[in-house]
Amino acid sequence: KFMADCPHTIGVEFGTRIIEVSGQKIKLQIWDTAGQERFRAVTRSYYRGAAGALMVYDITRRSTYNHLSSWLTDARNLTNPNTVIILIGNKADLEAQRDVTYEEAKQFAEENGLLFLEASAKTGENVEDAFLEAAKKIYQNIQDGSLDLNAAESGVQHKPSAPQGGRLLTNEPQPQREGCGC
Repeated sequence: KFMADCPHTIGVEFGTRIIEVSGQKIKLQIWDTAGQERFRAVTRSYYRGAAGALMVYDITRRSTYNHLSSWLTDARNLTNPNTVIILIGNKADLEAQRDVTYEEAKQFAEENGLLFLEASAKTGENVEDAFLEAAKKIYQNIQDGSLDLNAAESGVQHKPSAPQGGRLLTNEPQPQREGCGC
């Protein structure tokens, strides 16, 4: 949700979102890390165990684009080799103020094996697509075996679906609820 007067992220903010990919409900845990250099030591610890990363720069501020190489180095050094990384140029609604061309960012993404898109947090353009594309690619990596659900460093946890009655069957005794035969 866009907020015009929202302050910059200090350290890390956390959110969750449930989406559907290939008929499967997937819960995304989203860690929004600060982009400022002064928080870099803190934010690095959040790369461990990430299944995906959205690297966002401001198309109207070249300085944010110029930091991408160092952020990408951190992401590659501190995550699983199969971590999905998407490069996102934000503020696509400010075309008249553009300081980074679509073509040069696209080339950077191609040279570094990244998915790429431009978005606008203000208008919502491509925001949903960024999360969906990341989730689809992560899901694809699970399906083709390049991301191991059993490895703690994969950043993915599998929660089996509950059977029809809504409860998982286990050997553990289940508490009786008053007035309920379950």
